[in-house]
Amino acid sequence: MRRTTTKRWTMSTAPASNDSNTQTNPNARPQPSRSVFSVPAPVRRLFDKFPLRSYPANELPLRAPRKRQENVLYVFATEEGVKNGVPSYNPHCLKWQTYLKFSDISFRIASANNHASPSGALPFLLPGSNEVAKPPQPIPSAKLQRWCREHAKERAIEEPDDMRYEAYLSLLDHRIRRAWLYTVYLSANSTTLAEPLYILRTSSNPLVRLAIAHELRRAASAELLKFSAVINEDQLYEDAEDAFVALEMLLGDKQWFFAADKPGLFDAAVFAYTHLLLDDGLGKGWIDVRLHDAVLQRQRLVEHRERILQAYF
Repeated sequence: MRRTTTKRWTMSTAPASNDSNTQTNPNARPQPSRSVFSVPAPVRRLFDKFPLRSYPANELPLRAPRKRQENVLYVFATEEGVKNGVPSYNPHCLKWQTYLKFSDISFRIASANNHASPSGALPFLLPGSNEVAKPPQPIPSAKLQRWCREHAKERAIEEPDDMRYEAYLSLLDHRIRRAWLYTVYLSANSTTLAEPLYILRTSSNPLVRLAIAHELRRAASAELLKFSAVINEDQLYEDAEDAFVALEMLLGDKQWFFAADKPGLFDAAVFAYTHLLLDDGLGKGWIDVRLHDAVLQRQRLVEHRERILQAYF
């Protein structure tokens, strides 16, 4: 019986050896591995002939801030207002502009809008700093009072410890503010106040202006409808007039509210409305003068406004 044999072929899974060159040329040196970051020889020779040169940094553009050590308060303001440091035409901005002056803090104002604010609303303060590499963080209005207390040159302003403080503050934040919203954005004053101050300055495009005007009126209406099912202008003006009467009685024959030694945040909040309502040069002037007359009839509030205007502006 014939035996048959089968040859088995095996394939090695080990990597092929690179020792053939070493075996044929024992004196050959192993080639070093090339890094992906290594510069190719032709490029390296090119840079040897034409080395890189570092040029000095360009100067800042003319519009860039030069005095970075100054505190800058960004508010609603005209170019003329920024140049002369006059009161802002926005009550909330003017309140904090005045309070900074009360705190004897050096600053300048700059014109801006809500879109430029980190919090989405004006005002905000950019503290001065000499550190270019680490610029300071902006201070929103909600934190301005605490910042002023920490950076006041003299004794920080202490608000009165009076149980009536919050109650009278609500007159400003609700009754007077609601009447202000109506008289500026929804009454006949919208064409002489809101339009030149908030709309025409924003864009020269008529469609953009129309959209902004619609948005301002919509926002004012929505805010007023939070407190009433309908917008009753007579009731708004009557509530504001009663609030001004109450504020005048609170002031009495004193220079500052709550008989304080120096003006504080409450005085700044009252001034922010009384000054603007008595400012005949605001925008193109007042057409609906009901809120204007409500302040004009309160002689002590008028004198309070004049004291602040003459002493701090």
